[in-house]
Amino acid sequence: MLIVRFIQNLAAKACVGVLAQSGELRPLDVEHLSDLLTETVQGARRIVESPGPAVPMGQYRLLPPVDGLTEVWASGVTYRRSRQARIEESSVKDVYSLVYDAARPELFFKSVAWRVVGDGELVGIRCDSQLNVPEPELALVANAHGELFGLTICNDVSSRSIEGENPLYLPQAKIYAGACALGPGIRPIWEVPEPARLTIDARVQRNGTDVWSESTSTALMHRKFEDLLEFLYRADTFPDGAVLSTGTGLVPNLEFTLHADDVVSITIEQIGSLTNRVSVGPGDFAILSGSLKVPHLRPSIA
Repeated sequence: MLIVRFIQNLAAKACVGVLAQSGELRPLDVEHLSDLLTETVQGARRIVESPGPAVPMGQYRLLPPVDGLTEVWASGVTYRRSRQARIEESSVKDVYSLVYDAARPELFFKSVAWRVVGDGELVGIRCDSQLNVPEPELALVANAHGELFGLTICNDVSSRSIEGENPLYLPQAKIYAGACALGPGIRPIWEVPEPARLTIDARVQRNGTDVWSESTSTALMHRKFEDLLEFLYRADTFPDGAVLSTGTGLVPNLEFTLHADDVVSITIEQIGSLTNRVSVGPGDFAILSGSLKVPHLRPSIA
């Protein structure tokens, strides 16, 4: 099952529920998804395993699986392929080799909850960047106590040309309207026996034709999940928990860049698929702040 946020028809209020593989959706007795992340894993599990009656099929739309004060963070250079790609693109190459082998990982802020886009919504690229790429990643969902609660999919969209020009431009390359996609929901960790051995598949379609596709596995990660979370929580607190994307092992060659209307699909076994159409921001994402009150107005690829 997946823990999801959703709206019914044109309702103004987002709800939280559990989505079965069959498509059956049953609401949970919490107001916000972040309420689950204030609990311990044991306490949240009791809530998740006591859902209400099913919502009629086809009468709901999924929203990004993050809300409240939950923050999204990301990890860098956690795969050998990522290290190689950063060295290829950067004018300051040594920093990536050094961080790959260092005891301290690269962690950076990615998004507040309201800026995140979900499955079936638009994802953004910068208009002032020549090279824009998807970064397909497994994301860890941790609660306020630093416990690993579940897993989701992240597209940590990135501007290679901006970061490559100078590593100090990383925030501009990573944090902008539409740059973070999460979804379709959160697979609770108690349902995933081997999270460090999951296959990740990604592809980009342009006019219905694949223009890039690759696969990797979390088994190839250079870092352990528990180490990444320990560093994130070492000197900070997250009252509504945090999502930590674990870095990408899938990076296109330097000749590739995303175009407007490309469709990016990321599939991670035991979690599902995250699909987004590309938009050159920021215009299509101005509604994200307003969608806090009117969630059905969120930008969709439909």
